[in-house]
Amino acid sequence: MSSVTPLYLDHNATTPTDPRVVDKMLPFFTDIFGNPSSVEHVHGNRAQAAVKVAREQVAQAIGARENEIIFTGSCTEANNIAILGSARAQPDKKHLITTAIEHPSVIEPCRQLEREGWSLTILPVDESGMVSPEDVKAALRADTLLVSIMAANNEVGTIQPISEIGMVCKEAGVLFHVDLAQIMAQGQIDVIADHVHLASLSGHKAYGPKGVGALYARSRSPRARLVPIQYGGGQEKGLRSGTLNVPLIVGMGEAISIAARQGAADAARLQAISSAFRDYVAANLEGVSFNGHPVQRLAGNNSLSIEGVEPLALMHKLNDIASFSASSACSTEKVETSPVLLAMFGDTARARQAFRVAPGRFTDKGALLDFARRLVSEVETLRRFAA
Repeated sequence: MSSVTPLYLDHNATTPTDPRVVDKMLPFFTDIFGNPSSVEHVHGNRAQAAVKVAREQVAQAIGARENEIIFTGSCTEANNIAILGSARAQPDKKHLITTAIEHPSVIEPCRQLEREGWSLTILPVDESGMVSPEDVKAALRADTLLVSIMAANNEVGTIQPISEIGMVCKEAGVLFHVDLAQIMAQGQIDVIADHVHLASLSGHKAYGPKGVGALYARSRSPRARLVPIQYGGGQEKGLRSGTLNVPLIVGMGEAISIAARQGAADAARLQAISSAFRDYVAANLEGVSFNGHPVQRLAGNNSLSIEGVEPLALMHKLNDIASFSASSACSTEKVETSPVLLAMFGDTARARQAFRVAPGRFTDKGALLDFARRLVSEVETLRRFAA
């Protein structure tokens, strides 16, 4: 293996922690190490004050109130609290709606509720990965409790019409939960203007640390009622018991605050370099399809399928050049096509051949285009051997 670190092009999977975030976190590992629940002494008060600042930073970025932010150990945990906690708080409402392209941390809690007696509607998407607000409206029932739809898809980059779906839910008096993991790095969402009742956030998808997330739970009317899904010391309003991880919470607050300030500029730059990447590949290879919505999409997500080329073979060829992601999950026994691509294209070659190239905040345009040239060269080689 080469001693040179490959170019990192998998920012939808995780992002590097911004150095400004690391600097903000460091004192909370050593100097300001108190337990924020120990409010009777100085060390605890200092830690509590830092958590309060982070809570305010997250709240401000999404248009929420400070008391509506609950820190969790991940976005997965936030999704579970939102879905399981809201359903078990209103057990008389037995119907849930989600989509075929959600992250497993949304699909699996919904499946668990289905096993417990809830009814689940899984909506389809079109070939661009877009959910129709009209389909959401048509699926609503008198006993519908919750609609859960991600803001942007991690595999193909499509950004959903969240505000329109939120209005449908508002008019029906139904809770609306949004997974914000992918969208926060490149811009803001306003949970009030977009009619969102519950929202899950990730630290490590927005240039913050891993191991921390947050849940927005609306306290204003209509309030999002939740019950805990785990039990302990009662931290975070009893919804997420356990000693708060102050360094990571501080890091998440700073990361989300930075994204709120510069996310739009990051997105504009990423859109420009991603367009250059796609233009080069399209101009130099036949049989290339770009997946996801052509306009309403994450700026740094480039999902493509290349005729006659298996993504895992391509990744093997380019492993020393760049780290990127195939849209198939590989196990010891078989390779499975992503449910997202299956929902968009069915069991087709386009679905099986999809892979994702995702530059980020610190990706250099020249390095990305160098990768594009190597990509084209290796595709041509693989096609020659396959002929």
